[in-house]
Amino acid sequence: MIKPKEIQSKSRKKINNRRKSRELAMKSIYRGLVNTFDLTQIQKDIREDPDFIRADEKFYIEILKGVFKNLETLKIEISSYLDRSYEELSPIELSIIYTSLYELKYSPSVPYKVVINEAIEVAKSFGGIDGYKYINGILNQAAEKNRKEEFTKNK
Repeated sequence: MIKPKEIQSKSRKKINNRRKSRELAMKSIYRGLVNTFDLTQIQKDIREDPDFIRADEKFYIEILKGVFKNLETLKIEISSYLDRSYEELSPIELSIIYTSLYELKYSPSVPYKVVINEAIEVAKSFGGIDGYKYINGILNQAAEKNRKEEFTKNK
């Protein structure tokens, strides 16, 4: 019966790797929003983060490059869900929204509930006290728009 534990451990490790990738992507997007978006330098510097070794590097790069490539499209969509001005959002929470919205729009293989749950967990670790609640509301709207069929089926 050792094999099921190995399999379970490997799948849990993969999830943790993806969470670390999402956290690193959020940190990188944050840096890009607060400073300038020098993608090459951000990718170079993030390798010094102690969590980088535990992350899924391919997934991290996919999210980072995807957000960077689609930044204006994502910004317009994010703005459509807000009940305040874009400028009033915390850069941390905004970074989490960017990474999660990218996944909702361009990574249909990841269930929308997983995307939202991961965003909430990252927000609880890095965001403001109740920031995760706001992020949850924004991403639910985004899921309804971008994953209509999946959203309706799971409602």
